[in-house]
Amino acid sequence: MTEWLLHLAQTLLEACRDMLPIAGIIIGFQLLVIRKPITNPKKTLIGFIYVTLGIALFLEGLELALFPLGKLMATQLTTPEFLNISADQQTIPWQAYKWIYVFAASIGFATTFAEPSLLAVSYKAEEISGGVIQSLGLRIAVSIGVAFGIALGTFRIVTGTELYFYIISGYVVVLIQTLFAPKMIIGLAYDSGGVTTSTVTVPLVTALGLGLAQAVPGRNPLIDGFGLIAFASLFPIITVLGYSQLAQWLNKRNLSSKQ
Repeated sequence: MTEWLLHLAQTLLEACRDMLPIAGIIIGFQLLVIRKPITNPKKTLIGFIYVTLGIALFLEGLELALFPLGKLMATQLTTPEFLNISADQQTIPWQAYKWIYVFAASIGFATTFAEPSLLAVSYKAEEISGGVIQSLGLRIAVSIGVAFGIALGTFRIVTGTELYFYIISGYVVVLIQTLFAPKMIIGLAYDSGGVTTSTVTVPLVTALGLGLAQAVPGRNPLIDGFGLIAFASLFPIITVLGYSQLAQWLNKRNLSSKQ
């Protein structure tokens, strides 16, 4: 217990150190550039304390639960007993890891659908568009993109193929889609790729990638374990642009059928 409290205190000190530049910039601009006193300084101080505590507890939670859990799940899903293969088998076909792909897609969909950043963006998009862009439809489209992206990313780790091949190919698809997608959705689609990489999705996806790279024979966690976040950022852009193009096509089809 004492060791954990010391570790928590160290994490809290590191969070305070990270928050000091942010506080300094905000307070400095308020007093020196805007030259107005801080409104409700007591509430502002309490807010900074809450943010610092939240960051410290979040980082502690990552170390105690999410990272070990991701590594444990990846290890259990890649054991020879679970894969029904011989323990001394040197070459394992990528098809044997099918449950890893299913688990990765499920984690990607579930964490993204509950992502607070995505919730905020989708609600604002529905509000500003007057209901033309549905919040639920946008969240589902983004979640499907992340699910597919992370499943493909785990396939890359298992096979050991190069990361740049997938990323370059994906952005070529995005560029082609951008030329034909409705203009009102392009900025939102690109932002949707960014909001997926936030507090809920990133820790679990990172833990999964590192755990899988350590569990699969012949993989290097430093080289192969990272890169899943890039997939989680790229493929939601593709699915949101595709969603908008499909909606536009169906709308035109309905209008033409009524004429």
